[in-house]
Amino acid sequence: MDAAELDRIAQQERPRLIGLAYRMTGSRSDAEDIVQDALLRAHRAQVSDIESPAAYLTTITTRLAIDHQRSARVRRESYVGPWLPEPIAADPAPDAAASAELADTLSMAFLVVLETLTPDERAVLLLHDVFSYPHADIAEMLGRTDASCRQLLRRARQRIDAERPRAAADPAQRDEVLHRFLDACEGGDMDAFLALLTDDAVLTVDGGGEIKTAARHPIRGAGRAARFLAFVMGRLADGGRVEPVALNGGPAALVTAATGEIIGAVFIEPGPDRGAAEIRWVRNPAKLTDLR
Repeated sequence: MDAAELDRIAQQERPRLIGLAYRMTGSRSDAEDIVQDALLRAHRAQVSDIESPAAYLTTITTRLAIDHQRSARVRRESYVGPWLPEPIAADPAPDAAASAELADTLSMAFLVVLETLTPDERAVLLLHDVFSYPHADIAEMLGRTDASCRQLLRRARQRIDAERPRAAADPAQRDEVLHRFLDACEGGDMDAFLALLTDDAVLTVDGGGEIKTAARHPIRGAGRAARFLAFVMGRLADGGRVEPVALNGGPAALVTAATGEIIGAVFIEPGPDRGAAEIRWVRNPAKLTDLR
């Protein structure tokens, strides 16, 4: 294999690699940087020694993403307020987008749960359960034993199962609760939001220290969350709007100011009583660039 052939395969694999790196990091921009670094490193290697370019590129991308996540944990200690993943309009990995089950691994709820895993647990879970790599290949990619990777996968699955009690919500239920949210935003009064939220609802707003009205901590309870939503929506100038969109493989709401500037992406998880149990609102301007 020569450099030209490596280039061809790299471009073919790039969307899948970005899909993996995005699920590892929760950031489209970081994912693109990681994959670009992986491609540069592959070119600096002895091309003739690379037996499987796709596997080689996946290995480099995975290891760079693991290193990134280890340093990200330290950086997020100084992040202002709650941290949420960066919303994206479409799945970078076309194979994953073809399956509704795999598209769910792009959801905001799933990405938030992935943040509870160690970088190695996260890598093993994604490589095996999302991208269908066998244990032997994953062990080689991570420089671990097969038994070690199986243990990491077992721990990761247990944590995912424990943290995602509401994962069974069907698409129709998600659509229903989203449109109830849109109706509440149009009315803009606290009673409308109270009728939408479950008693133990949690509202998380990621402003990254850039938005004055972004809450510094998750807001718990229907009353407090409804008050916050009514206040913020009431401050939208005339001409501002909240519209349904498809983000991260599912229904979401896009908040746009009267100027046309996108100022938020809202993700809602329904509860067992069909109310809104979790609302995650990304308001950090740096995380909305992919939507503009």
